[in-house]
Amino acid sequence: MAKRLPDIKQDFSQWYQELIFQAEIADQSPVRGCMVIRPYGTALWENIKDALDKKIKETGHGNAIFPLLIPQSFLTREAEHVEGFSPELAVVTHAGGKKLEEPLVIRPTSETIIHYMFAKWLHSWRDLPLKINQWGNVVRWEMRSRPFIRTTEIFWQEGHTAHETLEEARQEVQMMLQQYVDLVKDYLAVPVIPGQKSEGEKFPGADETFTIEGLMPDGKALQMGTSHQISQNFAKAFEMSYQDRDGQLAYPYLTSWGLSTRVVGALIMVHGDEKGLVMPPKVAPVQVIIVPIVKAGADNEAVLAAASSIKDKLQKDFRVHIDSDDTKSPGAKFYKWELKGVPLRVEVGPRDLEKNQAVVVDRLGLGKNPVSLTELGNYIAKQLEVIQKTMFDRAQERMKQQWHLGEKRVDFGSKLAKDGGFYQTGWCGSPECESALKEHQASIRCLLKEKKHETCFNCDKKSETDVLVAKAY
Repeated sequence: MAKRLPDIKQDFSQWYQELIFQAEIADQSPVRGCMVIRPYGTALWENIKDALDKKIKETGHGNAIFPLLIPQSFLTREAEHVEGFSPELAVVTHAGGKKLEEPLVIRPTSETIIHYMFAKWLHSWRDLPLKINQWGNVVRWEMRSRPFIRTTEIFWQEGHTAHETLEEARQEVQMMLQQYVDLVKDYLAVPVIPGQKSEGEKFPGADETFTIEGLMPDGKALQMGTSHQISQNFAKAFEMSYQDRDGQLAYPYLTSWGLSTRVVGALIMVHGDEKGLVMPPKVAPVQVIIVPIVKAGADNEAVLAAASSIKDKLQKDFRVHIDSDDTKSPGAKFYKWELKGVPLRVEVGPRDLEKNQAVVVDRLGLGKNPVSLTELGNYIAKQLEVIQKTMFDRAQERMKQQWHLGEKRVDFGSKLAKDGGFYQTGWCGSPECESALKEHQASIRCLLKEKKHETCFNCDKKSETDVLVAKAY
């Protein structure tokens, strides 16, 4: 049996780290800041990926694959972009036993190489819009890493589009942001707040950056996906010109948007408890675990046959697994699958067979109920829906409890630094006032549409907008 998890209330950070390893989601890599995602964690990511990939294709984008290595000169074409990523770059200077004439950068993101190709493909307004997506990995040299949340190698998708008008590009940015909101809320059961980033927090080289922000149980915010309207400087830097409808030279309006395995970390933190993971049914690698209740030395053939029959019937509609390990007791199996967060456990033993039933136990602690074998499929379908909704409702209620209104930084700053949470407050738009939040290890997570404050949190000037302030991962 695995060792006991650290206390989630006393040491949330260590609980998170240990849970990932014990539940076999991921393991440490010999390269600092990198991780090995194990089959159980990969299955979870694949379920998330499949749901998002379907949304991406339904909105008119095609998947493509671009090189991992980028000429270093590409990154210098757009000054703000290279300045933003320079400290994080991994650079290849030698290959094939020789020094390269031009160093190659392991992509920190793919704007430059994709825009280079867009320039080759784009000739006329008839070629627009260009709408592609890539599933892959990027490298950003992190000084402080945490599995899934902040890693040197990031597994993600990145979408890139080019449009004829600014309005089309802005519609694209908002459409994909909403796809992220829907994915995270509907599949991961995690509530998020969408909004625009401040100038100081936007993506290097973007005119506008929009984000979805989640709040973790320890009171820290987590940026879970971003969507950017990219500056036309990129199009000009890569000579991405085309002939417009009037026969004149024009440059397209660009967007990019991305979501990574960081959402796996969010799922773990938002839903996990002292027993381990709690998997939302829609993305759980295993939705139903069947545990035969057998006794050593007894004739267990009938019980094992019944468990196998139940699996055969259920696996047509659900992701099902039988734990037939005869070296472990039922209690040890219960512990294992609770640690892994499987939404429903089906127990079947000799007494259950006499009653033509199985006992169904849910991971949330909602109930332990005997269910007729003939009704088992319908019952499980309904319970999985209940679990999915309950998980979101609980997470949303917790976020509401951690959402505060703060008038002035001098009043709420110390409490924010100590306890975390979301603070809605007013902001005059000044970078100096924004920088003052660093005193409390906090930042503006996004601008809000709702306005409740008349003055800035840091000065006496009129507030231009309400903002969401928090400490962040």
